[in-house]
Formats: sequence, structure tokens, C-alpha cells
Amino acid sequence: MNIHFIQHETYEAPGAYLNWAESRNHKITFSKVYKNEALPDSADFIDMLIVMGGPQSPNMTLKECRYFNAEAEIALIRKCISLGKAVVGVCLGSQLISEALGANFGHSPEKEIGVFPITLTKEGLIDDKINHFGTTLNVGHWHNDMPGLTKESKVLAFSEGCPVQIISYSDLVYGFQCHMELTTKVVSLLIESETDLLAKSKKYPFVQNPEEILSHDYTEMNEKLFVFLDKLTARL
Repeated sequence: MNIHFIQHETYEAPGAYLNWAESRNHKITFSKVYKNEALPDSADFIDMLIVMGGPQSPNMTLKECRYFNAEAEIALIRKCISLGKAVVGVCLGSQLISEALGANFGHSPEKEIGVFPITLTKEGLIDDKINHFGTTLNVGHWHNDMPGLTKESKVLAFSEGCPVQIISYSDLVYGFQCHMELTTKVVSLLIESETDLLAKSKKYPFVQNPEEILSHDYTEMNEKLFVFLDKLTARL
């Protein structure tokens, strides 16, 4: 099985998503757009597309960020969906999925950076790919925006700071506003990239300080993400 990653920045690393793909001996390919690597011309060889996060927004232009082509990524997402591929979007990736399906992304009510619980909705508790998360689960967050919703989509989880944390757009297409891929290594990269995180932690109710974020054990949410990915790929 071929897992193709779109990565927007060095510090928005795939973390546990990559660990899962490697542990399952899947073939792994990348479009590291921050290195000006091209997106695939075809979706035929892709079994699962995983679109990572980034500081960009889906409405950002090439003039604003020369290596981020939102329209091209949205077109690739549409191709994968139309061909029955599995598609998972993380943060920015989830917003790009919503745009690909005709639902505009929005701004989250609260900035969230750190580890905070998500709560599964009734739809989430009956979704057989994520109901092993339990009623609540501590997961990573690093965002200001959130994905839009289509008529067919289902909100599977929310947090106190954001009403849209996990979305099922179809049986094979999922958006994660939250960051279940975080590891201590990835968190360290994100902290290095974040301006004035300590000051922000004193200003915003859902922003933690660097020491608090680094002290968290990310094992449980990584393991639950692995189970989700195994269940999702079993449908292919």
C-alpha cells in the first residue's frame, strides 16, 4: 500500500503518521512542498493521501507563499476522493479537504496550542474507526482555524475551544483539526517555530507553555491513531 504525504513545513512533521506507515511496511512517498517538491501528476499510485498541517491558510496565494499552491493541493485531494482513495487531513490538511468538497474553512473560536481533551459526539461514539478513543481523549492542538462542513459530513469530536475537531466526510475521508501525530520530537520542532509561545500561554486560555507541552506523554493518542489508520486502510 502506498501512503503519500504532503508536508508543508519541516516542523509540521508527520510524526506518528509516518511511524505507523513505517511499522506496517507500507510504501511511503512525499511531496515536501517547502523544498519545492512537486505534487504527484496522478493519483493512480496513491492508496492513502495524508495532508499535513502548516501555518498557511487554504485561501493563501502563491504570492503570499511561493511554495504553497492551495489550488493544486485541492485538485489532488479531489482526484483522490473521486478515485476512492483514503484521504486524511491534519489541521491545514483538514481545511483543504473541506475546501475540495465545497465547504469553506473558518476561524476557530479559540486559539489552541498544547494538549487538551476532545469529546466524541454521538456520531463519533458510533463511528467504528474512532469509537475506541473513548468518550474523551487528550490530544495535541496547534491551530487558529478549523475545517468547514458539507451536508454529508459528520462532526465526530469537539473540544472546549473548537467545535470541529474530527470530521468524517465519507467512509474514507477524514479531517483532524487536532494533532494526534504529535511526538516529543515534533513538539520540539513546533515550539522552535512558534513566536512568543510563553507570552501567548499567559494571554490565551487554551495555549500552554513550552514546558507543559513537552512534559506530556503522547503514547496513548499515538496508539489510538494507529488503530484508526489500521481500520481505515482495512476498507481499501
